[in-house]
Amino acid sequence: MGSRLDHPSELWQAIREGKFRGTTAGLCPGYAQANLVILPKELAFDFLLFCQRNPKPCPVLDVIEPGSFRPKLAAPEADIRTDTPGYRVYRDGRLVDQPDSLLSYWRDDLVTFLLGCSFTFERALMENDIPIRHIEEKVTVPMYITSRECVPAGVFHGPLVVTMRPIPREKVVRAVQVTSRFPAVHGAPVQVGDPASLGIQDLGKPSFGDPVTVKPGEVPVFWACGVTPQAVAMHAQPALMITHAPGQMFVTTLKDEHLGVL
Repeated sequence: MGSRLDHPSELWQAIREGKFRGTTAGLCPGYAQANLVILPKELAFDFLLFCQRNPKPCPVLDVIEPGSFRPKLAAPEADIRTDTPGYRVYRDGRLVDQPDSLLSYWRDDLVTFLLGCSFTFERALMENDIPIRHIEEKVTVPMYITSRECVPAGVFHGPLVVTMRPIPREKVVRAVQVTSRFPAVHGAPVQVGDPASLGIQDLGKPSFGDPVTVKPGEVPVFWACGVTPQAVAMHAQPALMITHAPGQMFVTTLKDEHLGVL
């Protein structure tokens, strides 16, 4: 097993053996990472409709049949129950467990959604000499629950969650151009500067993840985030929703380059 965990299969094995926990930012370069949402079948259509109405925070990469734990399109050799480094279990909108695997929770009626993750476009940003601060500082990307509401669908409603990356002022336009090429993984930013317009009062106190340094001459830039369903779970209070732990993504065998558009 490569020590750098360059291939998804190496990462999955390390997770299964309990040798890796923590953020997946910067791991398996070139392979798309995904947000995870698992729901009972009776809620699956409402959530699919929610994703269709809110494609920026919830871009769908794959939907797995009820009871199946093999992502046939995104990572056919993986096991969705064991191959994510951290999970969260919500019941009636409350976080009740943060298990290392879902083997004890698995049921035949569970439907899995894999949603695009902004970690995918970070490689493209770095290739354009745009710094990624949370990777530099070896922490989890800061995420903020905003005052901006998503478009509701069925039982699902709640606020947009965003990630923040400090970008040098002179590189902001390029960052927008680069990320616009990746609509399947959140695409262009939803806000440049002015955190207060999103209801964010203090960048040093993210809702999820860790604060990062914003240096002089840098602008906080915000992208829609796949942790949005976790904020939605707290508001909609479904009987059961299982997600990844923030920053601890499921890594697919889809290539980043295949998710970009020219």
